Amino acid sequence: MQVQGYFDLRFEAVKEAFASLFDDPQERGAALCVQVGGETVLDIWAGVMDKDGQQAWHSDTIANLFSCTKPFAAVVALQLVGEGKLELDAPVARYWPEFAAAGKERITLRHLLSHQAGLPALHQLLPAEALYDWQTMTTALAAETPWWTLGEGHGYAPITYGWLIGELIRRVEGRGPGESIAARIAKPLGLDFHVGLADSEFERVAHIARGKGNLGDAAAQRLLKVMMSDAAAMSTRSFTNPPSIMTSTNKPEWRRMQQPAANGHGNARSLAGFYAGLLDGRLLESELLAEMTREHAVGEDKTLLTQTRFGLGCMLDQAQVANATYGLGGNAFGHPGAGGSSGFADPERDVAFGFVINNLGPFVLMDPRAQKLARILAQCL
Repeated sequence: MQVQGYFDLRFEAVKEAFASLFDDPQERGAALCVQVGGETVLDIWAGVMDKDGQQAWHSDTIANLFSCTKPFAAVVALQLVGEGKLELDAPVARYWPEFAAAGKERITLRHLLSHQAGLPALHQLLPAEALYDWQTMTTALAAETPWWTLGEGHGYAPITYGWLIGELIRRVEGRGPGESIAARIAKPLGLDFHVGLADSEFERVAHIARGKGNLGDAAAQRLLKVMMSDAAAMSTRSFTNPPSIMTSTNKPEWRRMQQPAANGHGNARSLAGFYAGLLDGRLLESELLAEMTREHAVGEDKTLLTQTRFGLGCMLDQAQVANATYGLGGNAFGHPGAGGSSGFADPERDVAFGFVINNLGPFVLMDPRAQKLARILAQCL
């Protein structure tokens, strides 16, 4: 496979490993960007971006990064905390009065950011089109009864996180969360990253498709079994209510909306640039970064049915858990996206890592493709 772009010769082994991903005939297109100490050492891409395999992946190809988007929303919220406009431990209802309904008056921004609020899904089934109606979704969440009692563990909120954090940002900033992410993160750092994509950018978005045949690891199979057998389970509802969540990634209305849990569009460069901006202090004061990357929740995840470990809006490394390590140092923090994209920082080695792919794998947390690249990167450092 012809790999395009730049790589420092010290990291040739990483480039070779990236090229070898395409030995799998199902692989379509991908990009990798790594910064070490703020310097770009790899910025490479290969493969195809379109549905029919006719269009090459280009330097400016962007893709839906799914949950890699979550830390961007968290950083905006934490910047607002730093400015005194939000408080981590104030009740959400202080900023969003309707949210106090159904026993949620004690839930704080900290609970939302660390997936402890008990709101990973909606009980009541909503129509497919509700996904694109911000007001419908935030009204439903404000009225929602938590799935468990505060203080009794955590459960990842794959999509509701975007409306919960996004509505708080919107109420304080008076603009959509995607606009806040653009103004506070993407524009200042020069990142090609968008939550709410302009129609004029659609032609450079990679088409996303699922790989066939690979059933994934035990965690993936456990979650799939629940989703196939129990439509009312919290895990099932969190991914399928509204039912359009899992099927919308290539649709124009999905690309246009500002849903900062899952519909960020960007490239590997934008992910690496974001984490470099966190490591060098351009995005958050050191105390707030320490708070973001401190362990807030760890253990069996009520939604994902596997062990997860969270800071505030970021997933923390679990070096001893095969499906939950980024593949570099134990202090790494970041976020995987559904199907394989991944962005993270390793503060010990001053590494910022971004990997983007358009052939979705079946894994629940980290994708083995990204992990393999990170492990080989570690050997080069």
